[in-house]
Formats: sequence, structure tokens, C-alpha cells
Amino acid sequence: MTRYKTTALKEPAKDESFVEQEQAVIEGIDVSGQWNRMYEPREITDYDLTHLDKLTGLPGGESMGWCYQCAQCVPACPVDTAGGDYGPRKIYRRLQTGTDIFSHRDLWLCTTCMNCLRVCPKEVDMIQIMPAARAAAVLEGNIPDELQEMFQNVAEYGNPMGQSPRKRPRWAKKAGVPIRVLPKEKEKAPVEVLWFVGDYYAYHDRGVDAANAMARVFNRLGVDFGILGADERTDGDSQRLAGEPGLFEEVAEHNIAQFEKYEFDQIVVSGPHAYNAIKNEYPKMNGGGSFPVEHYTQYLGARLDELKPLLTKPFAKRVTFHDPCYLGRHNGEYDAPRSLLQAVPEIRFTEMFRCKAQGYCCGGGGGGMWLDGYAALHQAERLSENRVKEAVEVGAEVLAVCCPYEVSRFEDAVKSTDNDGKLEVLDIIEILDQCME
Repeated sequence: MTRYKTTALKEPAKDESFVEQEQAVIEGIDVSGQWNRMYEPREITDYDLTHLDKLTGLPGGESMGWCYQCAQCVPACPVDTAGGDYGPRKIYRRLQTGTDIFSHRDLWLCTTCMNCLRVCPKEVDMIQIMPAARAAAVLEGNIPDELQEMFQNVAEYGNPMGQSPRKRPRWAKKAGVPIRVLPKEKEKAPVEVLWFVGDYYAYHDRGVDAANAMARVFNRLGVDFGILGADERTDGDSQRLAGEPGLFEEVAEHNIAQFEKYEFDQIVVSGPHAYNAIKNEYPKMNGGGSFPVEHYTQYLGARLDELKPLLTKPFAKRVTFHDPCYLGRHNGEYDAPRSLLQAVPEIRFTEMFRCKAQGYCCGGGGGGMWLDGYAALHQAERLSENRVKEAVEVGAEVLAVCCPYEVSRFEDAVKSTDNDGKLEVLDIIEILDQCME
């Protein structure tokens, strides 16, 4: 005979209300007294909303209060996918229960990738919320050391690497083609394309490879282009998103002043963040700053009729492509990079499972490029590692990118996931350059 152990029910707390029948028999079973107890619903009104109110009171932070906790954002959040226990719904709940986000790790893990906003029915906008909250935290001195160093480098040198501005155009010596450095020209002759090179193309070893490839492709196409050389500063988009709007305004005003010195048809940028800044943020500056601007994939994609005859060497490899968040979701450009890849002779192109509007984040946006060490403390893996695994899973030999941040990020991730020798990371411009005589 089976014997069942009975356990007495705990007495309710003083603030809990309930109903129970003294005598109750259900289908022959006596459930009198506490055994049929039903607790009455109660509203929890003792939350400390100080920090939630502080956040929603900031310009840009208002939409945090619109969350009704449907949690559609959580599976869409790349940080949560990488084991970060994250997402706007989780942040809202922590704020609701008294968490001070201005001194909490949640403040610095968001990459502003925009995937949560894509699925949010209430339009809780982390792209506005996070920069606002971070700016408030920075003013209070709450900032990770990695970001503080980056901010200091930009303030002193005009780039996050802390490199001398005089070194910015040195990469051009290795290109093997003529490059007009506009500030060095005695006469300010008009130029078709003002190429905004960017920090990683100018200073990072792998970025320099892509910059040289771009110069050669432009040259073979007969593009009349020039660069600002030492007069260029970082575009400022990452600094703005990481909580330094004043620093953004400083470098933006400088770059706008340089643009206005020259006569050109349009600006072509190497990176999605520069594209986002010049297209969407510079025009908001006092005094204006609106310029015709294209990402290099857009510019070259519009010239496929001229480009295709130059692509004579085959690239017979299986290639997949990573959509940059700030070119794709933020600015709606998905076709231009793919049109360039599909023009490559003998390429075998395949999409990853998460692509285009549902593409995954590399982890470098929103200041994340300088927070890898910080993120490693709070995530099971780097976002770039998660993405590299997906590229390997679809059988790719080459992971193609078109953001200067991503070559170095993904090459590191290839090594840390033990895929060295299995997956090569190349900027699209490097592939095009390889296919030209």
C-alpha cells in the first residue's frame, strides 16, 4: 500500500487575503478549511519607480515606459541569444522593481542593433533610450574604463585608436594607384567623389587592406575621387550612441567644416556608421550639414554595368554575407551588397539563416566595438562568435562583410571558435579587387 506524506500548509502572511469554506467535499474528497483556500488577487503597489521615472523623464527615454511586457523583444535580442539575459522587457522589469540602470551592467550591453524595435508593438525605442541613459550615466561618472579610454582618444586625436591624425593618410602609400589628398592640393579643383575613409580603413591593418582595395577599384572604374587625409575625424556615430553627444557634436562640426571646403558631387563612405551619421545625424546639427552620401556598396552597385566587365578573375568559393545593422535595419539597404557579390564570377552565394531584416548583430554597434572585455563578463559568448558559427553551419568558405569593424571582429571570432582555416573573412571590396586584372 502506498503511503502519502501530508504537509501542513503555511499560514498566510498578514497582508494576504483569501477565502475558504469551513466544510467542502469535492467528488467525495474532504477539502474543508485550508485545503480549499483560494487567494484573492492583489495589486503590487510598493515598487520603487525612482529609476524608471528618471529614465522616462530623459529626452529620448520616454518610450521605456510604454513597455507592456509582451516579451517579443527577448528572443529577437542578440545579447539574450548570446547568454546575456537581456532585452527591453527584462530591462523594464528590473527598472520596475527598483534597479538603478544608470549604474547597472544592462546599460552597456545593448548594441542598438534595432532588432527589438522591429518586433515591438509598442515601439519601445532602445536606439533613443540607451544613448539618453548612457549620456546621463557618463555625466555622473559611471562609465566602463574601456569606453573612457576610447572617448579620451577621440577627444585628443580625433579617432578611437589614439593614433596621430598625421598618420591617417599613410595607408594610401601602399595602394599602388594615384590618390588625391585634397588638403595637400594647392588649387581646390572639383572632385567627383569625396571618399570618407574612416578610422579602421585608415589605421587598422586589415582595414588598410580594404582601403587599398577600394582605391584600386575606384581607379580601375575611372572614378575621380579624393580624401581628406589628416583633416578627417571619426564620424562620431559610435560616440553618440555610447553616451557622448558632446563629443559627437565636436567631431561632426569639424567634418562638416571640411566637407564645405570642397566641391564634389557626393560623399562615399566606407562604413555603415559613417553613412548613418552623415545621412541622418549631421543634418540635425546647428547650421545644417546635409550632404549627398552613399555607402560604397550603393555607389558601386549603381555602376554594375561598368564594373562587371572588369571582374574577369573567378572567385569560385561558397560565400555568405553578414548584414551590418546600421546599413540594413537602420537604413533599409539590403540589396546593394548582394548585387555586388552576385556579380562576382563563379561565386556560390548562400544566405545565413538570419539575414536581411532579421540579420544578427556582430556586437560592435552602440559602442560595443570597445566593450568586448566588459561584455565577456556578462555573456556566454561574443555576438561575433555566434555569427561565425552560423556562417560555418551553412557551409560558407568566406564570410563577406561591408563594415570596417567587422573584418577584425569576425577574424578574432573565427580563431576563438576553432574555425581557423575553415572560414575566411573578407570585405566585399577585397573580393572585387581580387577579381580584377
